Amino acid sequence: MASYFARRKFLATLLGGAAAWPLAARAQQPVMPVIGFLSSGFSRAYSRFLAAFRAGLGEFGYIEGKNIKFEYRWAEAQYDHLAALAADLADRRVTAIVTSGVASGLAAKAATSTIPHVFLAQDDPVKLGFVASLNQPGGNATGVALLTSVLVKKRLQLIRELVPTAAIIAVLANPNSPESGPQLSDVETAALSLGQQVHIVHAAGDSDFDAAFAALSQRQFGAGALLVTTDAFFYSRYYRIVALATRHAIPTVYDRREFATAGGLMTYGANYPDAYRQIGIYMGRILKGTKPADLAVMQPTTFELVINISAAKAIGIKIPPHLLASANEVIE
Repeated sequence: MASYFARRKFLATLLGGAAAWPLAARAQQPVMPVIGFLSSGFSRAYSRFLAAFRAGLGEFGYIEGKNIKFEYRWAEAQYDHLAALAADLADRRVTAIVTSGVASGLAAKAATSTIPHVFLAQDDPVKLGFVASLNQPGGNATGVALLTSVLVKKRLQLIRELVPTAAIIAVLANPNSPESGPQLSDVETAALSLGQQVHIVHAAGDSDFDAAFAALSQRQFGAGALLVTTDAFFYSRYYRIVALATRHAIPTVYDRREFATAGGLMTYGANYPDAYRQIGIYMGRILKGTKPADLAVMQPTTFELVINISAAKAIGIKIPPHLLASANEVIE
């Protein structure tokens, strides 16, 4: 009888230990990092950029769904939603935050000063208060800076070369965007330095586009060309903007390659997929232990000029040979 009870005690101990093994194994597994991705844009417009970001992370062995998770927050051009979306990510104590655009970066800055933050900003991050300096960020943030003042001036120069008879160049801006003010300031500074008159045209919703382009086509402002500012809402509607520019035969310069591939006349700007890949690399380094304060803010060193020949023919514009020769890509 004693041996019977001894065997039952031995089996209970053995089975109890076996039941505890999975719990112990789970307790020893590392917690999967969670990256918050905050943007003022629309998810459908960012697939190419997110693929590049994931590729950068992949260089450090991080694969979404396998050993890293993402929490996406899209404001869909509702800029007043960004503060709440950023606060939600901070409350969830995500491992790190990625932001796309100045407005989302400012929202993340207000939400946390401790969670690592990697940004893509179309303005000076020192002026915005994201970092202490480009070389020594000094806080919880670092990333990639696309300085719009340089890019805006170049776009104005390009459209002037293409349409030298344009006494006035119109500028399409979204008055609801907090990024619009700084961009328009850059436009006015660039225009002053070039001796170019500009006229601001506003569009904040789909219904505004028709009226804006109709006014431009009727030369109500005397504008002979158009520059489209960088904006999440505009980017989500690039097919429509390009179609209107073509229909009304308005020579237009844009900021991203997608406008040209959709039939737009000319684009000049940074290589956005490459910028997102660099953000992914920085995030991988941070997850491996590097502090954002020790990662200098990066700036693009190469920019893309894309010209669409078919678009030029559709609106009766001839591209000067020197512009075609300097283009990184010519779309037939």
